[in-house]
Amino acid sequence: MKQPRFMLAAPSSGSGKTMITCGILQILKNRGYRVSSFKCGPDYIDPMFHTKVLGTISRNLDTFFTGEEMTRFLFAKTARQTDLSVIEGVMGYYDGLGGIRTKASSYDLARVTDTPVILIVNAKGMSLSILAQIKGFLDYQKDSKIKGVILNQTSEMTCRMLTPKIESELGICVFGYVPKIADWHLESRHLGLVLPDEISDLREQMQRLADILEKTLDIESILQMAEGAKEMEDDMPKSLKQLFADPHVQKIRTQRPQIAVAKDEAFCFLYEDNLKLLEELGAEITFFSPLHNAKVPENADGLLLPGGYPELFAAGLSENSEMLASIRYCEKKAIPILAECGGFMYLHQEMQDMEGKTYPMAGVINAAAYRTEKLGRFGYITLDLNEEQAEAKNIWQQGFPVRAHEFHYFDSTDPGSACLAKKPAGKRSWSCSYAKDGSLMGFPHLYYYSNPMFAFRFLENCIAKKLEREKVS
Repeated sequence: MKQPRFMLAAPSSGSGKTMITCGILQILKNRGYRVSSFKCGPDYIDPMFHTKVLGTISRNLDTFFTGEEMTRFLFAKTARQTDLSVIEGVMGYYDGLGGIRTKASSYDLARVTDTPVILIVNAKGMSLSILAQIKGFLDYQKDSKIKGVILNQTSEMTCRMLTPKIESELGICVFGYVPKIADWHLESRHLGLVLPDEISDLREQMQRLADILEKTLDIESILQMAEGAKEMEDDMPKSLKQLFADPHVQKIRTQRPQIAVAKDEAFCFLYEDNLKLLEELGAEITFFSPLHNAKVPENADGLLLPGGYPELFAAGLSENSEMLASIRYCEKKAIPILAECGGFMYLHQEMQDMEGKTYPMAGVINAAAYRTEKLGRFGYITLDLNEEQAEAKNIWQQGFPVRAHEFHYFDSTDPGSACLAKKPAGKRSWSCSYAKDGSLMGFPHLYYYSNPMFAFRFLENCIAKKLEREKVS
């Protein structure tokens, strides 16, 4: 597949990747390009900013979650619908699993997708020394994929002075510079950047940023580099082909299970490809708001309660007693529930907010969710059912292991013990989550394409439980 593309990466977090990526996306949109955007790694918030700019949903790509073949397929599946693809990197360019491997790093994604890379380098307080930093990144891996740099937080004069040195001595392009923009800043909170909908003048800020970058970046040369990206294999993996051709999947598509997905200010950490996989397997997705609606959609055959910021809306969630009763009714009727992190906290008997004040919640989980002072069980994990979970293993056969990640400042007085979470680097592991009646509820954020059978089994469970309810009634 021929698909123009490039990645924006950096030596470290906080180097301006999201700001510059959004500015370039706005420029491309202004120029009339149909653009697909991607975020490297398990990040929910940066893709929201991409989406705010483009008006189309951004996707995540992660080589830990999906390996090489599936990652290429997922990229191509979205990219082939557009003129150009832009990938935003994560952390430092080579930072991967356990902090000591390049696997799952921005570099690894660039390597797997054969994508040319622009390294965003903070040049503040530097001149010639910046060549040594760039050279280190070029030389660390023989095929670094780095084709050029953008000099951030510097002046036109410094960029003009350094460009001939960088291009002649290092053999890469300088695609321009970004000046220090005094009043352009994205605020952060405990789980990352604030959400784009919380920034009242975001569209105006993005347009102003694009106007600046049009003058300081060589967009034409960036586009030329993107056009030169090599063709890429994009075949659907054999395992996925076999799953879609399975007669049991055809049965699900006939039954059309209705999956109610919580989506509002409190619950917003959703992978678009997770939802698309459910739809491709036959589900119909309906969104509802635990904050603003009175009940779960009446025809729901399954519930998806994703992560987000329920701790910021604890009072409102608790006051919506009718919705809490509706959630309890779903659990009583054995409607399967997938709950992740914030959605899992919402199911507890009670939950603390950011100030430590406690509020009653849905009461599906007989435990309390409380705030801690630091990130708990942070990072990538592989999730499998514990050996003693014979009934759950029968229900979820071939749906495990599934890959996931955890990222939370809250914990539970009883986080569950149905699953065993293992870190991919090192020997650390811990028990977590609840598995009951086709439900899975716990802190891990799951990525369904790491094992598409997981999504299939969930939908199959939804149909099976629906048929059981119909027999009783």
